[in-house]
Amino acid sequence: MSGPLSGIRILEAGHMLAGPYCGMLLADLGADVIKIESPEGDIARRLSPHRVGPHNAYFASLNRNKRSVVLDLGSAEGQAALGRLAATSQGLLTNMRPAVIRKLGLTYDRLSAYNPRIACLALTGYGLDGPYADRPAYDYVIQALVGIMALTGDPGAPPVKCGYSAVDNSAGIMGALGLVAKILEGRGGQVDVSLFDTMLSQLNYVAGAWLNAGEPPSRYESGGHPYIVPAQIFETADGHLALFITHDDFWRRFAREAGRPEWLSDERFSTMSGRTANRDLVIRAVESLLRTGGTAEWVGRLAPLGIVVAGVERLEDALSGDLARSHDMVVSIPTGDGDLAVVGNPIRFPGEPTRYEPPPLLGEHTSALLAAGERP
Repeated sequence: MSGPLSGIRILEAGHMLAGPYCGMLLADLGADVIKIESPEGDIARRLSPHRVGPHNAYFASLNRNKRSVVLDLGSAEGQAALGRLAATSQGLLTNMRPAVIRKLGLTYDRLSAYNPRIACLALTGYGLDGPYADRPAYDYVIQALVGIMALTGDPGAPPVKCGYSAVDNSAGIMGALGLVAKILEGRGGQVDVSLFDTMLSQLNYVAGAWLNAGEPPSRYESGGHPYIVPAQIFETADGHLALFITHDDFWRRFAREAGRPEWLSDERFSTMSGRTANRDLVIRAVESLLRTGGTAEWVGRLAPLGIVVAGVERLEDALSGDLARSHDMVVSIPTGDGDLAVVGNPIRFPGEPTRYEPPPLLGEHTSALLAAGERP
């Protein structure tokens, strides 16, 4: 592989999402990521009903550009092989529970005997230590515990889960950052990243309002922003529109285009503070206006003015749209059984295209990595 991480070998003892996504991001950037799997393989290999030849679509979306080695880490032979791989690696990542991580020797304390400079990342639900350390954690549970569900949805409605695995993906990104930082330091050591801490950190300004002013977080209708009005989802004549008017200059452009000159002089509308103080009045007025036209019409009128606006699209429309196409964000990976479609890596280096290889078959590289003692 080519890329800024070329020449760096990282072992991944990961499953499902957070760990494999972390490893895939590093592999896309050129790292030699070796996925250590049990004889049964990552459960993600069997999770989705969709396949391209031997490749499961769920597994493929998280495991391209890697190599696979099968090890029984519960055996002496598996531990010896892990040690040999660790001796030639700069990093290791895992997203198992702390008790399992320690039992299988996937910590710096254990692997430093083979390589004192190896950086070991543990992606766990609640951290390697603490009262919750060995509780099982999934995306759903973390969203519930950290307050995301309580923040999501319309006022008075039941709590709502975010529509995709925001926790696992965010933790994977945070883990990649922490692991690369530790590798760059060059001294080796343990990196401890938890799903709970990751999501709590992402509630930054919402948490700051409570911590510094005692302002509890609230839900606002149609996903409204707590401080900016109007900034939410609006219904149009034929769909929905996301409108985000962040300052008064944008508001003036919006009011003129909408043919509402009175909104330029009425202090309830004309300033950010006025609009926030009169949220319901402003929202009702904008709702009434936007229902008079279709989504595409409003985007066509407002976007050229620099106003932050977009139609609420479906994923399938985004994947097939001009924006994704212009960024090469939908990639076809040739396999012997047809092309495998995946979403590309968002990190790009101009003039250095990302290389995409199929995900490994279970144990595909075991012989090459263990029998030959291959080095990076």
